[in-house]
Amino acid sequence: MQKIYMDNAATTFPKPPQVPEAVYRYMTEQGTNINRGSYGDAYDVEMTVYETRELLTKIFNAESIRHVVFTRCVTESLNVLMKGFLKPGDHVLVSAMEHNAVMRPLTQLSANGIAFTRIPCRIDGTLEVEKIPELVTARTKLIVMTHASNVCGTILPIREVGAICRRLGLRFFLDAAQTAGVIPIDMESLMVDALAFTGHKGLLAPQGIGGFILRPDLEKEIEPLLAGGPGSVSHLEEIPSFMPDRFEAGTPNLPGIVGLNAALKWLIKTGTGNLLDHELRLTDSFLTGLRALETDGLIRVVGKRDLFDRMGVVSITTEKSDPAEIADRLDRDYGIMTRVGLHCAPSAHQTLGTYPTGTIRFSFGYWNTLGEVEIVLKALTEVLNGF
Repeated sequence: MQKIYMDNAATTFPKPPQVPEAVYRYMTEQGTNINRGSYGDAYDVEMTVYETRELLTKIFNAESIRHVVFTRCVTESLNVLMKGFLKPGDHVLVSAMEHNAVMRPLTQLSANGIAFTRIPCRIDGTLEVEKIPELVTARTKLIVMTHASNVCGTILPIREVGAICRRLGLRFFLDAAQTAGVIPIDMESLMVDALAFTGHKGLLAPQGIGGFILRPDLEKEIEPLLAGGPGSVSHLEEIPSFMPDRFEAGTPNLPGIVGLNAALKWLIKTGTGNLLDHELRLTDSFLTGLRALETDGLIRVVGKRDLFDRMGVVSITTEKSDPAEIADRLDRDYGIMTRVGLHCAPSAHQTLGTYPTGTIRFSFGYWNTLGEVEIVLKALTEVLNGF
């Protein structure tokens, strides 16, 4: 049976062939650590890590290579940023479309006297940006927000939010899990103070590598969450005061960084705009095909129905059967892999009117084709009509 992967919002697959090749080469030909070994191979790996910071600085137009910090994933990055920055009595604004990578740390912090307010979003996931000024209080220190919804693909107005933060003296943290590598992101022009990214989605790297990038003036405002031995200033028992060692405790995921390095080179050569254009062509074809099913009352498309300010992510809901049963049929009978449920984003589903049942999510990647979209539409029609 032919398999069709439609779960790229969870993790992209396949990766560019250069990525697993680079990881394999590191694991079989080098395998050394960094900041510890005083020999050539260790220095070579260190140069790859340094180059990866350079590439990330370039792709996000960040101000300083030293302020690129590696973590395991975007969730860890957001925890480090929020827990290190916020203090008891502070107030935070978030969108009503946030992932639990934002909401669970904030809910945890609320027990320590940190409050948050959700900025309302419309039924299609678009942000009511005009509501932001009236939600800001004397205690508000930060807006933290997803760049695009992992449920319905709606892109939030980051440029406008960044301008509001700059005008009101607030910090702005961006969760770029769904957009990094697919949408061009310019930290300077978007007025982003801290950008959290993960490698395994649009950046096309392996799982287990992510990070964040800081504006240099934010460095001292964030207390490190982790402490340990990055290999530098080993004669001290205090956390290093300089970047990036201030936040990078312990042994880094070097196979992940090597894979990310190869992925970034491929992305820069291919062009992030080309990835988005391809995914939106597939989205347009898929949405067009879904209209007949929606007209017949078999499904409801969740979120936006056009291509303006959206990613290649489409969710549907149906009353024909439990979404999990439909997703299971698509997988077992047709080899079509989707994501079903609440996608770790209950706040977004409440906004979109799909809580608590959730949705079936189809998310496109660079290696999906229009032919696959046609197969998926035909299979979905057959499954729905079979109930």
